Amino acid sequence: MRMLEVLRYARGASQVDATIDGYPNFHFATSSHLSGSQPKLMLERGINPSALVAGPGDEHRRPVILIRSSPWKAGQASNPWHDEFDLDHGYVRYYGDHKPDTAGLPGTTAGNRAMREAWELHASIGQPRRAASPPLLLFRSATVVQHGRRLVKGHVEFCGVAIIERLEHVVQRDPVSGRGFPNLAFDLVVLDLADSGERLDMRWIADRRNPALSLAETERHAPASWRRWAAEGKAGIPRLRRRVVSSRIKSTADQSPPPGSEAERALAEIHSYFSDRSHTFELLAAKVAARVLGGTGAIYREGWLTRSGRDGGMDFVGRLDVGSPESNTPLVVLGQAKCVAPGTSISPDQVARVVARLRRGWIGVFVTTGVFSRQAQAEVVDDEYPLVLVGGRVLAEQVIQLAAESYDADLAALLCTIAGSYAGAVTHRRPEEILVG
Repeated sequence: MRMLEVLRYARGASQVDATIDGYPNFHFATSSHLSGSQPKLMLERGINPSALVAGPGDEHRRPVILIRSSPWKAGQASNPWHDEFDLDHGYVRYYGDHKPDTAGLPGTTAGNRAMREAWELHASIGQPRRAASPPLLLFRSATVVQHGRRLVKGHVEFCGVAIIERLEHVVQRDPVSGRGFPNLAFDLVVLDLADSGERLDMRWIADRRNPALSLAETERHAPASWRRWAAEGKAGIPRLRRRVVSSRIKSTADQSPPPGSEAERALAEIHSYFSDRSHTFELLAAKVAARVLGGTGAIYREGWLTRSGRDGGMDFVGRLDVGSPESNTPLVVLGQAKCVAPGTSISPDQVARVVARLRRGWIGVFVTTGVFSRQAQAEVVDDEYPLVLVGGRVLAEQVIQLAAESYDADLAALLCTIAGSYAGAVTHRRPEEILVG
């Protein structure tokens, strides 16, 4: 099944028909890989656990739990909750099946009980228990138009494979009576399926339902993200969560100079020159930041460098005046510089140290001879951090222009001047002092 694919779901549909009414047949998609006679996987309720399987030896596992959300029912007596789906960021908040008229505690219903058991396995610190835990297949009801009519029933959209990251006891309000009732809420992590082209190989689920196969044998068609999560547990979740790449997120190739180009040679020379005196690279980074930020039409004023070893995420300070000469506002600019081997990735933690220093009305700029990892860029974009990322390609292009303008294109002379001017540019002042004058 493909992410966000709409399938036709009909309770009594055949398992051998590939399509129904022009849509992929849910029962064919979820059953065509089964060997022998296995019951259909159904979506009759919100939480649909498959039957337990006794594998070889003493292995017992629940192959899968199918989750169905029906947005068109939200707020009704049969579905008084509103599930939240943020698939671009790999997050779903799903409410359990305890209803206003359900007797007993919220964990006693069949669906909540299965989810609670799954959560205990998903939260386990042991790899074997995580591997044996049931994956969640997410679906939500989809509205389609056929022959000019809007159909809100009979179609579902596949929303991916998930694990439970957090379970919470909540109190919800019955829209009919207005009274509160207890329930369980589950924060789900939607796993990244990019390695398989945003598709789920249903042979994995078929293998998990096959009692003749050991748990290890069922992993042969499992998504790479599932196998990594089973091995790493909670620590691996940030790297394995589905994330739709923004157009603002650049690949390593886009951040690096083209092979064989003048910029590639310049970047290699810059790194070689500063590799054993990386602290002096901070002044070159400050010059590049001034060109990048000043090129936006705002007025950039260079400030100073911080003392080596005491930056704490801050290597240089500048000021950006935004607006017209008659009406503008000054912004403090905090800069970080990293001279690393070209192509080396800057991690999210390194970026976070700069962000942690920013105050309201301040912006940051991170200049490096390397590149920024996808995760680091995604966090800047998703969390809307006021941080400008300058990778190796832009750095090299700006330095080439600077050398051409002031040093007769002599890059070595520029770098030598930068290194000689470093000591005089270092001072110990508070960043906000740049706003005075």
